[in-house]
Amino acid sequence: MTTFSNDVDILRYEPVLFGELHLPSQVKTSGTGASLSGTTLTAAGANFVAAEIAAGGVIYLQSANGLLDGAYEIVSVDSATALTVSVVRADSADPAVAPPPGIDIAWRVCTFAQQATDAAFELTQCFGIQPGDPTSQIAVENLLDTEGLRRASVLRVIATVYAMWASRPAGECFWRKGLFYEQLYQKARQRCHVTVDLGGDGVADIARVGGAIRLVRE
Repeated sequence: MTTFSNDVDILRYEPVLFGELHLPSQVKTSGTGASLSGTTLTAAGANFVAAEIAAGGVIYLQSANGLLDGAYEIVSVDSATALTVSVVRADSADPAVAPPPGIDIAWRVCTFAQQATDAAFELTQCFGIQPGDPTSQIAVENLLDTEGLRRASVLRVIATVYAMWASRPAGECFWRKGLFYEQLYQKARQRCHVTVDLGGDGVADIARVGGAIRLVRE
């Protein structure tokens, strides 16, 4: 499954999408009665391994006393019942930052992996890369730098999710936010500079700029 962004990337922009605006149909697992000490979350009734939870995901935590209420990074899956979690970090290489401790915690893991997969397909199609262009000699593994594609993917995912919420009652605000992020996505895609190494020597053989890609409507 090809993606250029993960759920933590979305969290850095729009934490509300993992709170009151999460998509119930995309909840991977949830439960109650967890405890949090330092960066270790323990949930006796969970099976994070079976639920295919992974680093880069996001978990929403809410304690019974209300002192803990927010979305946090999943840094690692330590066992079926334990995760290392962190306050959102600017860089995933930074040390994990402990959230407030708590007991009797309700938890939920929601994902936007499907939207990220769709965004990646659209971007690879635009740039003539597999899998969006199945006839291309260029695979994602040949790309030297995907940072521009990551940013574009994040904006595309957020635009898509707000467009989904726009169909609900009082959805005009969500429609406007979706349009705003769609415009940011288009600009980000046009600014993308993709370099490709076909020889495996770490040197770019092909460079493509988003603003120069010719789009063909099918």
